Amino acid sequence: MDPDRARALLADERARIEDELSVLQRGGSLESDDRLEPGDRDSEDLYLDEFNQGRLEDLKRELAAVERAQARLENGTYGLSIESGQSIPDGRLEAVPTAERTLEEQQRYERG
Repeated sequence: MDPDRARALLADERARIEDELSVLQRGGSLESDDRLEPGDRDSEDLYLDEFNQGRLEDLKRELAAVERAQARLENGTYGLSIESGQSIPDGRLEAVPTAERTLEEQQRYERG
């Protein structure tokens, strides 16, 4: 993949993640009553707080993936699998700019 195109994709991905992080972090906690449990009457805010916390953790992982991809781009290994060194197809990188493995390797990795 052309390095300039990769930089643009990663910059767009970083901006998207940082925007979402900003929105979530600006919102703060909705529920202040620690006695409410999910499913209790009026516990919707507690559920949303827990959902947002999970989303916040996901976004932080996604941002770390962008940072790793940008480092690979700078050291000339962007677009190569971290597992096998095989080339990752441009179509995959267009869809998932932070891809670290080929699709087949990623599927095996996720199955454990």
